[in-house]
Amino acid sequence: MDTIYDRIGQDNLYQMIDIFYSYVKEDERINHLFPGDFNETARKQKQFLTQFLGGPTLYSDEHGHPMMRARHMPFAIGEFEKDAWLENMTKAAYEVPMDEDVRTYLLQRLTLTAEHMKNVD
Repeated sequence: MDTIYDRIGQDNLYQMIDIFYSYVKEDERINHLFPGDFNETARKQKQFLTQFLGGPTLYSDEHGHPMMRARHMPFAIGEFEKDAWLENMTKAAYEVPMDEDVRTYLLQRLTLTAEHMKNVD
């Protein structure tokens, strides 16, 4: 059975993430939350989303268990930051080809994940 990762395809997924980070770099609402090299952050996001969407376990193989909430705790993430992140990710998701049902599912999963990352009111 195909996974969401298979249905999106690695090339489209990676392109979406690159587009997302091009938006984030310019977004003063949240770009300060991404310290260091955006290329390295994008590389880790590609690994994580590959695994998260049913592809190879690239993230865990290199970094161990994702523990995403713990990894995000040093950064103040509230509703404002969550919404900015989702806005940029949604725009990026509409810039790569994928079936609409896959896009809807992807954005629903990412919305739940973004909600889980909030750590301030």
